[in-house]
Amino acid sequence: MKALLSGIFLLLLHSINLHAQDKERPSISVKYIAEEIQVDGVSSESAWESAEASSDFWQWFPTDSLLAKKQTRFKIINDNENIYLSIQSFFDGTDYVVPSLRRDFQGGGNDNIAFHFDPFNDRTNSFFFGTNPLGVKREALVSNGGNNWRRDSNLSWDIKWETVTKQYDGYTLTEAKIPLAFLNYPDGSSLWGFNMYRFDTQTNERSSWGQVPQNQSVVNLAFMGDLQFEKPLPKSKIPWAFIPFVAGINANDFENNDQFSSLSFGGDIKVPINNGLNLDLTFNPDFSQVEVDDQVINLTRFEVRLPEKRQFFIQNSDLFANFGSSYNSQPFFSRRIGVAEDKDGNTIQNRIITGARLSGKVNPNLRVGFLNMLTEADETNEIASNNNTVLTLQQKVFSRSNISMIFVNRQTVGSYDFIAEDERYNRVAGVDYQLASKDNRWTGRTWLHQSFEKNGGSDNKSWGFRLNRNTRNYEITESTGGIGENYNADLGFVRRKGNYQNFTKYTRKFYPKAGGINTWNLTLQVYSLWKPSDDFRLTDNSLNLESQIRFENQSRIDIEASNRYVYLYDSFDPTGLNENNPLPGDTEYNYRSLKIQYNSDQRKRFNFRLEPDFGQFFNGHKYSIKSDFNYRIQPYFQASLKFNYDRILLGEGFPSSDLLLVSPKIDLTFTKSIFWTTFVQFSSQSENLGINSRLQWRFASLSDLYLVYNDNYITTDSFLPRLRTFNLKFTYWLNI
Repeated sequence: MKALLSGIFLLLLHSINLHAQDKERPSISVKYIAEEIQVDGVSSESAWESAEASSDFWQWFPTDSLLAKKQTRFKIINDNENIYLSIQSFFDGTDYVVPSLRRDFQGGGNDNIAFHFDPFNDRTNSFFFGTNPLGVKREALVSNGGNNWRRDSNLSWDIKWETVTKQYDGYTLTEAKIPLAFLNYPDGSSLWGFNMYRFDTQTNERSSWGQVPQNQSVVNLAFMGDLQFEKPLPKSKIPWAFIPFVAGINANDFENNDQFSSLSFGGDIKVPINNGLNLDLTFNPDFSQVEVDDQVINLTRFEVRLPEKRQFFIQNSDLFANFGSSYNSQPFFSRRIGVAEDKDGNTIQNRIITGARLSGKVNPNLRVGFLNMLTEADETNEIASNNNTVLTLQQKVFSRSNISMIFVNRQTVGSYDFIAEDERYNRVAGVDYQLASKDNRWTGRTWLHQSFEKNGGSDNKSWGFRLNRNTRNYEITESTGGIGENYNADLGFVRRKGNYQNFTKYTRKFYPKAGGINTWNLTLQVYSLWKPSDDFRLTDNSLNLESQIRFENQSRIDIEASNRYVYLYDSFDPTGLNENNPLPGDTEYNYRSLKIQYNSDQRKRFNFRLEPDFGQFFNGHKYSIKSDFNYRIQPYFQASLKFNYDRILLGEGFPSSDLLLVSPKIDLTFTKSIFWTTFVQFSSQSENLGINSRLQWRFASLSDLYLVYNDNYITTDSFLPRLRTFNLKFTYWLNI
């Protein structure tokens, strides 16, 4: 507890005293218009003639101290309903990299322009939009200040907006129309945060309007410029949205010799409360996976954490998920809702009957989140009906920091013979303080959470402290925390309990001037974990030394040497195939390994990743290789192959094991609205061959028709069919 209090004091001290002064931010004036604008990639209307233009984009890659070689020039205007952008992107030629016509493409390795708005000007959350030379759309919600794109962006968010790009001699012209109704903002606001980014594959240059240091994420919100509206914005006329669905399934369960068909319907309703607050309602939601999760080979003692893709949970998801440590302990993890364990311990789908979700801004500094969902009882599988509730509050403090509180409640609805009295409810309450300085050099978090349940006992807290300092030449992270033996979060994610842990990471950054190297980082990491209930026995310790080289052609190579110590309390089979002959518990293991990862230039039509990993493993040896191969015939065809192989040779008396994961995928994008994807996954660890083939027709904005074929085979002795389904799903987005 002393460490926790010290952590809170240090974070507050840094938040108050170590905020750097703002650099001069770029600014652009947004002219108010009354005439109609046609989004056609021409910008011929007279309103564009009088609008202010801005350019002077700065490089972010390969350097961050020079103006971009190929500049971008843009204008922004607005009326009472929409914001319009006209963006002129200059190119050396027309050899664009546009891998696909599919919406929500990834930005790395292809030509694209992107921009995002921070309507509350808090440099913490934003609405992100992007497109490419063929006018393909992408959009995302950015949270947590945009420190890490993969972690802090959610591409599952979608809204209705328009964009058209036309190609001219030496440049492209992009026009975009963003409805104000879909951007939550304060009534009468006249100043927003704004930034724009450009990836140009021909000059191998990445640039931004607001200058971003290369040691920071290019989408970091700390470095946005200002969007100054000529006329304060009117109160948004946010429409209600009704999103019904109809889904049919025809299934053949070969294992249980059962054939069945069903037809279901339900829908979501989106109700605006004010310009910053939204109410989402759902009835009989269909969370069937038209897009399947990637399979993985798991050689650890812990469960795999998969990302949330269900649209109902997406908007303002950081309000619910951004608590504790995403690696070790989170009080709420939305994928827990809608799944349950049957009486044999198998994870199966648990139908959600209905739900409500209130989230957003109450005022410029206070955000609120409320979630309540009711799941169905399945007495055959000994699964109770549960009411699941989450309440969160987030108050902004200082420039970009915040204090957040969370309360989670899982409560059984009704009485069941198979539910013990002390399992009828589980609750977690907690508080987090998140630090983000103005220049983002200092970031961090401290938290304290406690669980409550009948006969739960003491030692039921989860706490932690993390502080990070990121400069041009070095980055250092210090993190410590603990999870009690009796800390239980039924709706959360807890890797393991009853431990105290510490993590230290130091990275030294170099910027060579020769050899085609852009950056070279040397990193030292130390991770240790102790068991307080066993006289603070050291149970885990790892020492990692890593060299990371990023080349100017955007390929990269990482080399990591590891030295690990593990004390196993319980027996454990790392292969998942020899449960009758596991490694013994109450035993110490020391082992060393070396991992090399090479990523080729993603701009190439054929690109790949290779990751050999070899060395000692517990009481034996492991030889592994992970690989991804990708080929495209742009923009209509993409093929990929994931191939992972692990050769496990444990000590004498243990059988050797060969684990294989093979995942070919073919993605055809016939137009911007018709797509066909076939994904095959074979895993020898799960002894399953899965096939998912999905035809999607986006017949209207955010409205889809899916035809999905799923097939699964048991691969133990021979390929025997397990479960085969045909799904037809129709969704329609209707604004009211």
